[in-house]
Amino acid sequence: MTDPVYSYQSLHQFAHSIFTRIGCSTEEATLATDVLLRADLRGIDSHGIARLSGYVRLWEKGRVNCAPRISVVHETPSTAVVDGDKGLGLVVAPKAMEIAISKARLVGTGWVSVKNSNHFGIAGYHAMMALPHDMIGIAMTNASPLVAPTFSIERLLGTNPIAVAIPANEQPPFVADFATTTAANGKLEILQRKNQLAPLGWVQTSSGEPTTNPNETRQGGALIPLGSDREHGSHKGFCLGAWVDIFSAVLSGANYGPWVPPFVAFLEPPNDPVGEGIGHFFGAMRVDAFRPAVEFKNHMDNWIRRFRSAATVDGQDSVIIPGDPERTLHAQRVEEGIPLNQKVVDDLEDLGKRLQIPFSQA
Repeated sequence: MTDPVYSYQSLHQFAHSIFTRIGCSTEEATLATDVLLRADLRGIDSHGIARLSGYVRLWEKGRVNCAPRISVVHETPSTAVVDGDKGLGLVVAPKAMEIAISKARLVGTGWVSVKNSNHFGIAGYHAMMALPHDMIGIAMTNASPLVAPTFSIERLLGTNPIAVAIPANEQPPFVADFATTTAANGKLEILQRKNQLAPLGWVQTSSGEPTTNPNETRQGGALIPLGSDREHGSHKGFCLGAWVDIFSAVLSGANYGPWVPPFVAFLEPPNDPVGEGIGHFFGAMRVDAFRPAVEFKNHMDNWIRRFRSAATVDGQDSVIIPGDPERTLHAQRVEEGIPLNQKVVDDLEDLGKRLQIPFSQA
């Protein structure tokens, strides 16, 4: 049985209506919807419309402010700290990235840390905002503690993604967007919906043993840092996740480590916070602050072409440049629609009934 397919337009209209129903302005509802559905278009289904009801539940619990007064609370010519006022990360993050871009436009680079925010969707969306300006974009965020550091059974870090977007000339941009765990938690959620096992190296039991049970994190287990175990470099994944946590939260004044509030509304945030909300970190670097932009982009074309032409192992057509699979899916899904797992459809139908906004395939 194939998953039902929905047009981008119908999903956009539904999500936009939901965001306005819970108090977002028309402008911010459009922004939140654009960020959310970009994940579905790029094939990152774990962070797309499947999360819509999760944001609504956070709003119902009073943990999301749909009319935030987002403000800069500290800045220099090239840096800023932004207070998101408990807003949707889908709104706070792109506004913070705009500040980084504005600073880069003036002084060459811009760096913005954010506190008092919420889950911000896919990191790639925010990093890619820099591309039209001939800038390199960087985005990262900390997240709910589901990850055990190497040698630990305690959940102290989130999946803590990093995204980097680099412009080219004739070639598509280089866009790397990845969790610092072997697999993002959303990948486990997809396996749970499909009743499928997880590969070894994704998750461990509460006692630290490897397991293929995708529900293990609900039973005290933990996700594993990128690398899967010490022998395969999980200490490097731990370092990357720690770097994201420190830049996103220790630097901004957000909660870090085990104090990061959970995304799921049925779990309460820690009662001894060390900061405010979830933290993000953004960077924008004007290419011509380093060398002429056309010269750089021509060399990026050369870099990309050379890697595409690399000799491959049997069965592989070519080396995949970061951003290629997502770009291909984006074009396909704009044309053919976005497939949704039936459990996601059921969840969205229930959400629509609760908020009196019909969910349909039209």
